[in-house]
Amino acid sequence: MGSTGFAASIAFFAGLCGATQIAVQGRLGDRIGSVEALACAVIVAGLTGLVVLLVARRSVDGLRAGVAGPKWMLAGGLMSVLVILAITVAGPRIGIVATTAFLIVGQFSLIDRFGWFGIEQVPLAWPRILGLALLAAGAALTLKR
Repeated sequence: MGSTGFAASIAFFAGLCGATQIAVQGRLGDRIGSVEALACAVIVAGLTGLVVLLVARRSVDGLRAGVAGPKWMLAGGLMSVLVILAITVAGPRIGIVATTAFLIVGQFSLIDRFGWFGIEQVPLAWPRILGLALLAAGAALTLKR
């Protein structure tokens, strides 16, 4: 398997994990509260990330370098908090498919289009607009029960 196939496989597996995360976070949020579920998820993720770092690198030097770098690059951690809170609240109310679809529409809408954060700018052509519209329409249709 080449690097593209490997990357696609990881992305697919992450999609399965994301759907699982929406279901699990929603249940936890219903059980203990959305903010409490958010805190639990962030703590588990942080500890898991630290263990992975220590196993893979046998050092925490990368953390020091990350914190010493440009502060805007730490926004990923802040954004993950909003994503986790959003899926905790939205998942049980609108379902996994709609939650995922709305997340994807949000992801494709601006960052790629304007090339923010050093990402390659992707032109807004009719196939992309149609794809986003169909994805949003599909998400809206899944809300009909």
